[in-house]
Amino acid sequence: MKKYIIILALVNSAFAPLLCLAQTNLQKTVVLDTIYANDTKNVALFFPEPIRQGITGSDNFVFTYNRDKEQYFGLLQAKPGKESNLLVVNRNGSIFSYIVRYKKQLSKLNYFIPASHSIGNEKPIVTDSILAESSEERVDNRAFYYQKFCSYLLNRKQRIGRIKKRNEGIVLSVENIVFDKEELYFVIQIENNSTLDYDLNFLNLSIETRQKGKRKSLQRLYQEPIYKHNLPSKIVEGQTARFVYVLPKFSLSNDRRAILELNEKDGERNIEMKLSHRYINNPN
Repeated sequence: MKKYIIILALVNSAFAPLLCLAQTNLQKTVVLDTIYANDTKNVALFFPEPIRQGITGSDNFVFTYNRDKEQYFGLLQAKPGKESNLLVVNRNGSIFSYIVRYKKQLSKLNYFIPASHSIGNEKPIVTDSILAESSEERVDNRAFYYQKFCSYLLNRKQRIGRIKKRNEGIVLSVENIVFDKEELYFVIQIENNSTLDYDLNFLNLSIETRQKGKRKSLQRLYQEPIYKHNLPSKIVEGQTARFVYVLPKFSLSNDRRAILELNEKDGERNIEMKLSHRYINNPN
């Protein structure tokens, strides 16, 4: 009997550290590093791969990076307010996440981010085989991304300016224009302050070019959205509709501008809004 007791004691003593280690690992949580910024200095973040996308969770933090030509660094600024988070995706899909806080006095202005700080990759890395993705799967994945990013933009309170026009109680607004990857996202709002429902016939975006010469004329080229999110067919009286148009990235010269044309079905409450090249060429 004593022999069995001794063996049991030895087994317990051998496995006890492993059990404690397993419990410790289960209790571990991912602790995000904190980056401090303010509104008087630029805090530079240098990443191991060029930045493809960077998003902050609150408007009092601004993370700027080159959206046209991918570069290795971005600049962070902050206004006084509650802490938020910063999510950065590199060109190779590596994801980096940080807590960001406002701090009046900064002791560090440059952060050199190692690859080991990545919290994961947006796509699983396959090492033993190459998976061929069908065109249908790529379309489905892209549409899923558009849906998620459009929902994110509608939940944000970011504004690009006061771009608004009204006609007989119908108010058309462009709240935001955001550039992401190779697309422009137009966050649009229609308010129906009239006493009649508004049936939407179409909402088109075109590029208008002023023809030079003695006979000045205007030429419009319709831009086909590649995705429409939450586009309504009717706006009930007293209600507001917010939705997103996704279009391929484009820029405008000084002699061109974008035209947003709202047309009512079986009605005359139409609105034509002109968007300056400044808004298109300087999106959020």
